[in-house]
Amino acid sequence: MNQSLSTTSVQPATSADQPNMLTAIAASGLFPPDEMGGIADMLTDYFATPAGDEHHWIASHNNGTLVGVAYYAPERMTNGTWNTYLIAVHADYQGKGHGAALMAYIEADLTQRGERVLLVETSGLPSFDLTRAFYRKLGYDEEARIREFYNAGEDKIVFRKALAGPKISMVS
Repeated sequence: MNQSLSTTSVQPATSADQPNMLTAIAASGLFPPDEMGGIADMLTDYFATPAGDEHHWIASHNNGTLVGVAYYAPERMTNGTWNTYLIAVHADYQGKGHGAALMAYIEADLTQRGERVLLVETSGLPSFDLTRAFYRKLGYDEEARIREFYNAGEDKIVFRKALAGPKISMVS
C-alpha cells in the first residue's frame, strides 16, 4: 500500500470512531488479544462520561479511514507531567508517519497548555526495538528501566521529553 501522509488528519476521537479504534489497536500488533477487552472498556467509559481536560483519545485518519489512535492523560500527583498511555497504528499503515503525527499532535496540545513533560512507556523485549527507535527518533530520551515489570524477563522502558512550557518571568 502506498499511503501518503499528506492525506492524514489527527483530531479528537468521537464515539463514532470507537469500533474502528479497536480495529486499529488490535491490528497494530502491539497489544495481545487478552488486553483488548480492557481497552474496549476504557473507550466505553471515556465516551460515556465526560472527561474534561484530563483524558484525551485522538484518532489519525488517512483518506477518511481511521488508521491510528493515541490516549494521553496527566500523571497523578504531578504538576505538568503527562503520559502517553497508548499509541497504536494499524500494521498496514506503520512506517508512514502516522505515529509521528499522533505524537506531534499530543506534543503541540500539551505545549499549548503549558505542560512541562511527556512520558511514554514501552516494553524492553526485542520485538519492541522498532518502537523504542521510533521514540528516540522523535527526540525522547530513555529515562528509566524497570526490570521484569510486565512479566518475568520483560522490562518496562520509560521515555521522556521536555515540552516547551510557558516562560516564567521573574519579578524583582
